[in-house]
Amino acid sequence: MACAPSKKSSSSLMASEKEPVADEVSSLGYKLPLITVPSKEELIALYRNMLVIRRFEEKASQLYGMGLIGGFCHLYIGQEAVVVGMQASIEDGDTVVTSYRDHGHMLASGMEARGVMAELTGRIGGYSKGKGGSMHMFSREKNFFGGHGIVGAQVPIGTGLAFNHRYRKTDRVSLIYLGDGAVNQGQVYESFNMAALWKLPAIFIIENNEYAMGTSQQRSTAGLSMAQRGCAYGIPGEEIDGMDVLAVRAAGEKSVKYCRDGYGPCLLEMKTYRYRGHSMSDPAKYRSKDEVNDVRQKRDPIDSIRRLILKQSVCEDTLKKVDLEVKDLITEAANFSQQSPSPDIDELWTDVLI
Repeated sequence: MACAPSKKSSSSLMASEKEPVADEVSSLGYKLPLITVPSKEELIALYRNMLVIRRFEEKASQLYGMGLIGGFCHLYIGQEAVVVGMQASIEDGDTVVTSYRDHGHMLASGMEARGVMAELTGRIGGYSKGKGGSMHMFSREKNFFGGHGIVGAQVPIGTGLAFNHRYRKTDRVSLIYLGDGAVNQGQVYESFNMAALWKLPAIFIIENNEYAMGTSQQRSTAGLSMAQRGCAYGIPGEEIDGMDVLAVRAAGEKSVKYCRDGYGPCLLEMKTYRYRGHSMSDPAKYRSKDEVNDVRQKRDPIDSIRRLILKQSVCEDTLKKVDLEVKDLITEAANFSQQSPSPDIDELWTDVLI
């Protein structure tokens, strides 16, 4: 990890075919850990976790079109490798917070698909009893501290979680996900400053999907690479291929160890892409269909790891079995989300702080 210039990750899907090698010493004088090579079982688990998110979001899109999901609904289709790779690098007790494109983060954190889908349909079986909807679900049990509807608002919250870890003298870390559109928010830089001052175990993960709502990054953001946005505060940054789940996992392992060892915060810019509009109400006319199709065909994270798994002498029937299991899981979640009762009127008065 370095500040100037930002370093692109050398990890790739093909790296898994090589023997583990020691990574370089960073510009901070910190010896980075070995990049671990995943087993066949780990590869299949990564594939399954990404597929669960993809199929969940596709089903949510269908239910939204049927009028069963109301309000805002921001889909994560295309970005699955980011959260799955990062979550694979942390342990129980580490905390997670993100913005409103949050269904994938919930599922990757271990929250049940049926509970997330029931919240989307406003039912009592949802994680917030049907009162929070898409952007306001929490799970203390899974250490997921919510999606947040205000751009950048989750960053100081995640920094506070990192402060809590350090104050209590634990070795836990805080994963703080934000989009490229949030990078220009003032509260983000206030958080960078505090995290750096107090050497908080905070990992700031910028999911750069190239479009802040409907505005391309080139039109919305001036300056150097987003990986360098923490340099003024001495926060090292790295640019990662966010469509490559193994590159993300490798970066996650390095950054988590960096924080656990007490070196303070770090920043990861994940170069990713969303296939759908900003939300379900966005027709995404600011980019061409050819652009989206090109990414799907050449860089899709699920197709890439599927091809890699098949090269590891795993038969296609094994993956077909995974596909069917995921399909059944999402079908059950959708059925539950429609059969669960609506919250009673008395629920309006519960979970309210005065």
